[in-house]
Amino acid sequence: MTRLLRVAQLWHYVLIGRVLAFLTFGFVPGVSGFLDHPSQWLVMVAGLPCDVVLTVIGQAMRRPRAVSNQLLRNLVMLCMVMIAVGTLFNAAAMFAAIAVPDGSAHFDAFTAIQVGSLLVAASAAAIVRPAFFAFAGATALGGAIGIASWPFAVAGLVFLGLLIVMMREDIRHQRRATRARRLSVSDQQRALNLMRDFERAGRGWFWETDRHGQLVYISPTVAARLDRAASDLVGRPFTDIIRKRVGNDESEERTLGFSLSSRTPFKELTVQAAVVGEERWWSISGQPISNALGNFQGFRGSGTDLTEKKRSDREINQLARYDTLTGLANRPHITDLLERALKSHIGQPQPCALLLMDLDRFKAVNDTLGHPVGDQLLQQVAGRLTQIVGDKGQVGRLGGDEFQIVVPQLCQPEKLAGIANAILLSLAKPFSIEGEQVRVGSSIGIAVSEGQGVSASALVRNADLALYAAKDAGRGVYRFYADAMHNQASERKAIEDSLRDALVKDELRLLYQPIVDVGSERITGFEALIRWHHATEGLISPSKFIPIAEESNLIVPIGEWVIRTACASIALLGPGYRVAVNISPRQFSNEKLPATILSAVSAAGIRPDQLELEITEGVFLDESPENLAMFQKLKRTGIRLALDDFGTGYSALGYLKKAPFDKIKIDQSFVLGAADPSSMNAAIISSIVGLATALNMETTAEGVETHDDLALIRGLGCSHVQGYIYGRPMELAEVLALLREGGGQAEARGYKSAREPRFTIFRTIQVASGGHRYEAIVRNMSPRGALVEGLWNVPPGTSLTLEFGPDQMVMVEARWSAGNRVGVKFAEAVDMEALLGPKTAAPARMQLRRAAA
Repeated sequence: MTRLLRVAQLWHYVLIGRVLAFLTFGFVPGVSGFLDHPSQWLVMVAGLPCDVVLTVIGQAMRRPRAVSNQLLRNLVMLCMVMIAVGTLFNAAAMFAAIAVPDGSAHFDAFTAIQVGSLLVAASAAAIVRPAFFAFAGATALGGAIGIASWPFAVAGLVFLGLLIVMMREDIRHQRRATRARRLSVSDQQRALNLMRDFERAGRGWFWETDRHGQLVYISPTVAARLDRAASDLVGRPFTDIIRKRVGNDESEERTLGFSLSSRTPFKELTVQAAVVGEERWWSISGQPISNALGNFQGFRGSGTDLTEKKRSDREINQLARYDTLTGLANRPHITDLLERALKSHIGQPQPCALLLMDLDRFKAVNDTLGHPVGDQLLQQVAGRLTQIVGDKGQVGRLGGDEFQIVVPQLCQPEKLAGIANAILLSLAKPFSIEGEQVRVGSSIGIAVSEGQGVSASALVRNADLALYAAKDAGRGVYRFYADAMHNQASERKAIEDSLRDALVKDELRLLYQPIVDVGSERITGFEALIRWHHATEGLISPSKFIPIAEESNLIVPIGEWVIRTACASIALLGPGYRVAVNISPRQFSNEKLPATILSAVSAAGIRPDQLELEITEGVFLDESPENLAMFQKLKRTGIRLALDDFGTGYSALGYLKKAPFDKIKIDQSFVLGAADPSSMNAAIISSIVGLATALNMETTAEGVETHDDLALIRGLGCSHVQGYIYGRPMELAEVLALLREGGGQAEARGYKSAREPRFTIFRTIQVASGGHRYEAIVRNMSPRGALVEGLWNVPPGTSLTLEFGPDQMVMVEARWSAGNRVGVKFAEAVDMEALLGPKTAAPARMQLRRAAA
């Protein structure tokens, strides 16, 4: 095709020669009768349009344009036809014209014209080398010399000039073509070198297949990765170097197969390489290739190695979905698993259980043994949890010491209780870490969705409420969620919201309970006890709102108000009295506490030692230099410090020598029933009094209610007494009236015996504990306690709620348990007539009057 188009580009020289021959034959003397023979000149004229068409095609091809392969093939075929037809007509006419010489002197010139015209046409058609042009020139000159006819010589020179011009142009064309080929070869070599450098650097590789999908080229680097020689791969199907996968990862392989079979381009498809013993990933792209006629020849493409990127993506995914310390699912991942477990693949709700767990005493491990030990403990806990749960569910770590366990397709309480018990027992066993035996416990909250469409957030909230109930039950136990827990949480939230406004609305009050010197029975001071009179709910017990204030950090502003109010009350009582104020651990850790105390004392104009801070043993849990420093700062303010509820908490005797206490308060749990000969409380009180005396500290016995207890306390040497026997908490006005009337003296009033008489009843009640409700029977009862039958193995200290009827609930604490009987103590003395009704309570009133007498 290229050669024939080149002939068409040179055919204008042939056209010139043949037009010149026609004009010579027609108008130059020598050929007689040329125009008289139409068969000659008409035939020559018929050949000239063919030359014109060839000339037009040739000149058009000098400026290449984007033409289709089919049009190019049509032009080539037209050129062939035009050359054949035009040459046929021209030669026929010329040979006929000169076939019979007329004896003219110009006959040899016409012969030269004929020969020259044929040479020019032959030269253009054959694209001969310069040797052919030299041969044509020698023929023309030889004819001129041999015949010695100047017309012949002139005609020969004219045609020789045409040959020279053609030769020169062809040489220029050959040089341009050679230069283009050299440049093409140079560009190809450069591209080949760049491709090889690209392959050697490992940045990518190349491949090519034939029309049947067989490899015709593969980069050596890829062959080396496949542990094969490149020559062994050539001729094999391209798909042989790709590993077949199963499952959900086949989508890109199907796309590759479709592209290869449909001969369509594809780009950056991820496939797994067929490397033995190694996981390797490629990204491949391919483009179909065709020949000049548009026929499909195969595919040619490139590839890059994605193995490192895949590994990085996997590591990033691991970090995004799993906890780095324990390897368990992290919070987002376990939340996603929970949402998926709550719904089937078609979106229908399905049963699922959620266990929320945290460790008991984990903070103490971190504080005493260090965070590295704490981290190892969490890792071992994760291992035990994973072993217990197994394939029944998924364990996740939410952060800190909190863990979450999702158990799909399970809602039976007995099976979930079995899992929870196994966890509690396993985590109760000691952990061996760096040669240390570390013991912790755990508390578990369980929430269940039985396929009723509970959302993940609601299930987490329910499990959290159940966990809160487990902790409230004394830790080391599990609790199932019950609707009552949500009600309690709502109540706590409502109390917290109202408590924020209680100070502003002036709903808080301070009551004062006398503290009496045992020897002189003189009132030496009072303990300030906070009360909350809600605008709509009425009186709210401190046992209900103080823990909420602690959790929400409202205890700090409330505590500041208590201190300032107490100091103002001291100013009214006079210089001979003190007021004791309770300080919580959160208040104690507030660095502004000393400044607040000094400000309150100064504003009230009292002596600092008239204010006494009662600090519980809870502050001893934080064995930090900051705690000791706070003790010293408080002591430097001049106030007094009392150790409250001694013996019920941490009881670190070492702190008694480090912390500058002025008084030890003996908890009422040791005082109540101390006069009973079978009780060990008297010995405990005696030991505490002896310890305080040795350390030059005062002692105050709390909760003294009977004359027997008072006599025992006085006999054991306790310096002060506080309890109902000397007075209940009262308003400030009542305190001032009491001091005016009695001159500061106190009178013991109360029962003689250490135990109030009880009367026998038989009353069915409901008992609520840990989100569960039970039916029980009250056997006997007094204003302060009762015997309940029907509850099995209740641990002492367990908080219970006795429901005597609608809106008749009493908070109690289990004091002892034997079989199905439990002795409970009421949180506050109850009105038996209001609780049981006038008819039921009448016998009780008679018994109480006889006992008092």
